[in-house]
Amino acid sequence: MFGLPFAADRYVASVAQAHVYQSVEEVPARRVALVLGTAKYAPSGNVNRFYARRLQAAVELYRTGVVTRILVSGDNSRPGYDEPTFMMEDLVALGIPEEHIARDFAGFRTLDSVIRAHEVFGLEGFIAVSQEFHCLRAVYLARAIGLDAVGYCAEDVGGATGLKVRLREVAARSMAVLDRALGTQPKFLGDPIEIS
Repeated sequence: MFGLPFAADRYVASVAQAHVYQSVEEVPARRVALVLGTAKYAPSGNVNRFYARRLQAAVELYRTGVVTRILVSGDNSRPGYDEPTFMMEDLVALGIPEEHIARDFAGFRTLDSVIRAHEVFGLEGFIAVSQEFHCLRAVYLARAIGLDAVGYCAEDVGGATGLKVRLREVAARSMAVLDRALGTQPKFLGDPIEIS
C-alpha cells in the first residue's frame, strides 16, 4: 500500500513524458497556451518564483509564435485573491495584448483547468505551461480524456522549496490517477466561452 503513490507518480510521468518539452524550439505549435495558476506571492511576501517563471514561459511561447492566445486558469474563490486576473495583468505588463488573453476563473485544481479548457473554452488541444512536475500531470489528465495536449516546462525552482513541492506532487499524481478512474468532474462548468 505504501508504494502505491510512488507507482502512480511513475505511471503519470511515463504516460506524459514524451509530450512534455523543455525547449521552445521543440514544442509543437498550438493555438492556445494554458497557463496553470499558482499564488502570485510566496509566504515571504516576495513574488512566487513558480508563478513568475510560468508567465515568462508563456511569454516565450507567444513571442516565438508557437501560440497566438493564452488562457490563464486559476483560483478566484475568495475576495482579494484572483489568480487569473493577477496573471493577465502581469502578462500585459510583459507585452502580451490583453485581447489575446482569456481568463478561467474556476481553475481550482489542475483537473478543473484541463477539463474546463475543453468543455468551457472549446479546446481540443493546448500547450500546458508550468514547471515540469506539474506539466506532466496536466498532460496526463488531458490525454486521458482524448485532448491533443503537450506541455512546455517553465524553469523549475530548486532547493528546499522545490523539494517540498515535488514531494507533494507524489500525492497529487495519485489523486490524478484516482480522479480519472472515478471520472471526477470540475467543481464548476458553465456556459461555453469562445477564445477570440
